[in-house]
Amino acid sequence: MRIYGDTNSGNCLKVKWVCDKLAVPYQWIEIDTRKGESRTPQFLEMNGAGQVPTVAFDDGRTLAQSNAIIRYLARDSALIPRDAFTAAKMDEWLFWEQYSHEPYIAVARFQRLLGGKRADEIEPRLMERGHAALAFGIHARKHRLGAHHGGVVDMTDELLGRGPGLRLGLAHDDMQADAELHRAALLGGAGAHIGHL
Repeated sequence: MRIYGDTNSGNCLKVKWVCDKLAVPYQWIEIDTRKGESRTPQFLEMNGAGQVPTVAFDDGRTLAQSNAIIRYLARDSALIPRDAFTAAKMDEWLFWEQYSHEPYIAVARFQRLLGGKRADEIEPRLMERGHAALAFGIHARKHRLGAHHGGVVDMTDELLGRGPGLRLGLAHDDMQADAELHRAALLGGAGAHIGHL
């Protein structure tokens, strides 16, 4: 199995972390999206959307979209709850992460840390929604609103908590420190820290 990913992307890293956790063998193929490597004819043949992560299986099939990939890879493991409602609660958290975290916090982080923008150069609405997503995420983790922990949800939470140049902290207990680290990722400064599983 080959994972085509960008190590600057939390969505790519969560696929890697699930494989690592489950000891699924893979070859990591680094794709620099900023250089257009996901838009080459060869890549577009594999994934017409030109997005990472993309997984190419040994039988020739491919799968894209990080949450689809991690759910598939973890399908018969302890990372996916057996109870249907608990699995739905897990999906609820995964959908929230993609819909409310990724478009705001991750985009602001990308613009700040990789694009070199100052906080005042980022669209105010993006920052506002990023702070709202941050507040909800911290509240949800503090009050255990994501009912399933220890599985794919925690692997997804790790994208909020570690990675190269990425420290967004929802997987850790110190919620006040996490809020400050989230703000640092949005505003610059101390956002570059590698956390732990």
